[in-house]
Amino acid sequence: MANQKYEAFLTVAETHSFKKAAERMGYTQAGISYLINMLERELDLPLFVRDYGDTRLTADGRELYPLIQAARGAERQLETRVSELKHLESGLVRVAAFTSTAIQWFPSIAKAFFEEHPLIDLKLLCIDDEQALADAVWNGGADCGFCVSPLRYDFDAVMLRRDPLLVVVSPDNPKATQRFFTATDLAEQPYVQLMSNGRPSEMEALFKANGVEPNVRFTVDSDYAVMSMVSANLGFSVLPDLILREPPFPLVTMRTKAEAARDIHLIARSRASASAATRAFVETAERWVAENYAG
Repeated sequence: MANQKYEAFLTVAETHSFKKAAERMGYTQAGISYLINMLERELDLPLFVRDYGDTRLTADGRELYPLIQAARGAERQLETRVSELKHLESGLVRVAAFTSTAIQWFPSIAKAFFEEHPLIDLKLLCIDDEQALADAVWNGGADCGFCVSPLRYDFDAVMLRRDPLLVVVSPDNPKATQRFFTATDLAEQPYVQLMSNGRPSEMEALFKANGVEPNVRFTVDSDYAVMSMVSANLGFSVLPDLILREPPFPLVTMRTKAEAARDIHLIARSRASASAATRAFVETAERWVAENYAG
């Protein structure tokens, strides 16, 4: 049922390449060219400028891009609904998640979901870039997703948990025996900073809450690289409680007097228009988090 011409158009626009679009969709490059040519003939409009080494949308293509995105999303909703009507609860839910929710939450939520809905398939999309994750849910690439506020679109969102931000130090760090990591410690101790796609992560909120600027020694873009460096006593860092639930390195977690947290939501573009399978997954996730974090 899916319109492959729309899929080809959107994939070429995203990758700026007929070759990369073919690899992503499992087509030959000639097959992608055929689909785009068919769509251009149907619309009687040129959609792409084909330069050597680069493919970009024409002005007409840019104008049509959001409309074709919406049409693709509507087709997927229709396909899911038809499947539900034919096979009761069969269907597919595509769930976008960032690393800590993908590791700590999704497996258990999926297990609980399959116990109640064994005929529905789940597909996990691991997306650590916040903007890319929000775009995937908003544009129909995912049916729902775990997202940290602030929300970037007018989503239908379920608040799941306030996830505390904690200081982590090596067991060998002299500060590890303190009750709190003080504001002075936050400002003066060497800091291993976590970056997210070239931007400071939400962990910086802890420094704002305590009114200090960190003394950044290292900047890395991986939660686990941060843990490894902190465990080696190269500095302290700030990480969310969720990723610290079974850390792979020896660490000591500490609180600060002025605390901070990140809010984790489960988002969908609209629960009212979402598939029954998506709504069931949202309900299962909401119930599982409430049961496992009661109190």
